[in-house]
Amino acid sequence: MVHDARSLRKKIVILGAGPTGLGAAYRLKELGQEAFVVLEGRESAGGLASSETSANGFIYDIGGHVLFSHFRYFDELFDRMLGDEYQELQREAWVWMMDRFLPYPFQNNIKDLPPEAVLKCVLGVIAAQKAQLKSGGEKPAYKTFEDLIHGVFGEGIAEYFMMPYNFKVWAHPPKMLGTHWIGERVPVVDLERMITNVVMNRADVSWGPNNTFKYPRHGGTGGLFLRVAETLEDRIRYGAQVTGVDARRKRVLLADGSDEEYDELISTMPVDRLVQSVTDAPAEIVEATSLLHHSGSAIIGVGVNQPAPTTKCWMYFPEANCPYYRVTYLSNYSPEVVPDATRQYSLLAEVSRSSYKPVNLETVVDEVLTGFVNTKLLSPADRKDVVDTHLITREYTYPIPTIRRDDALSVIQPWLESRDIYSRGRFGAWKYEIGNMDHSVQMGAEIADRLVRGRPELCWKDQILPKKDQELGLNPLREPARRPGSPETAPASAL
Repeated sequence: MVHDARSLRKKIVILGAGPTGLGAAYRLKELGQEAFVVLEGRESAGGLASSETSANGFIYDIGGHVLFSHFRYFDELFDRMLGDEYQELQREAWVWMMDRFLPYPFQNNIKDLPPEAVLKCVLGVIAAQKAQLKSGGEKPAYKTFEDLIHGVFGEGIAEYFMMPYNFKVWAHPPKMLGTHWIGERVPVVDLERMITNVVMNRADVSWGPNNTFKYPRHGGTGGLFLRVAETLEDRIRYGAQVTGVDARRKRVLLADGSDEEYDELISTMPVDRLVQSVTDAPAEIVEATSLLHHSGSAIIGVGVNQPAPTTKCWMYFPEANCPYYRVTYLSNYSPEVVPDATRQYSLLAEVSRSSYKPVNLETVVDEVLTGFVNTKLLSPADRKDVVDTHLITREYTYPIPTIRRDDALSVIQPWLESRDIYSRGRFGAWKYEIGNMDHSVQMGAEIADRLVRGRPELCWKDQILPKKDQELGLNPLREPARRPGSPETAPASAL
């Protein structure tokens, strides 16, 4: 392994011990880099991939995570950290609407809806595809996600599912979102398959990237990243609250009045907050951050003193009779996330929030429990068996791929890099399409390789190369058959 001796002597500071920060630190250690430190504001590692234990001993993740990787480097890290202490599960994903569960994805499984809804969905797709044919075979250039929803899925699917669900999950109107982020996440409608399923009364559950997925047996998703952090304990400073960055003097300013000098800075904090914290950031760079939008979340964990009633994994909820967009049977992922899996199970509900979709944090737990009754996850009598509720809130959960997001990033990122600041990760890169856990770890590993070995970053640059061309598996991709992006921590608009 060839290194630049001068690179190994550089002081690298990493802001944040989430998946990207840990990925960067772990890779730096592998490369023999001695001079680096991770500054983490909280008292434990994991970031948005961490887990919390309630007062009653139930473990809840910050969102419905599953481990489905595009990258060999992430796979090898997972295997190294967990060995055989994981569960491998078959995906059972569902959509609840019109008082019934439909298999995922919605557009392939409309057969169980009322006849008038089935007809409206089918006719809507036919009309949308006729309109596309009239364009002379040219692929339509949809400016907004709302335009794409209506143009690809038609009026029926747009009305019943795509429009209400996507507002619910993004906490922003779909007309604010662009289409550059989508790729394979939102599939086109296979009209022949759709109609065949209706006529033949056939359930269609085979579509999707993560038909099987992994989950740590102990500690929830956070258990994986705590193990990574344990290998770096002498390099992580917990409780290190960053208040600013002096880019001219190359110092990170901390809440306790101290500072940390660096030669190069890897930041995983939200890039808007990072720019606003840089003491000499030009007005035009700060102004560009106003184009970046995000949502926050209220994550509600619920423990029930009953045996698990189903083998379902997760479910999507587009309708207004509940506040959440997704619910996970978390105890179906691992029996170790509840005190006694023989007589208890747990549910994890995700509620998005923003200025466009405010949430009352004082009442949201009760609203979720009422929603569980409305959507038949609990009966009214089951309410007495709820033995645990746990609320997790985060201000930054999803970076919103708004129409002008890339305009902002094209100004912000080059300015930061000109000052030896590298903003990576879910909110550091501010790219939802590479915001899953595997992408985040990969971004960290790749920026470490770039700073020490001069290797190009591919994940952050959205470049795809075959696995056989990637030394050590540091750059994408896995097998083509498993290429589409997974819901994982994503809002799952890919229905």
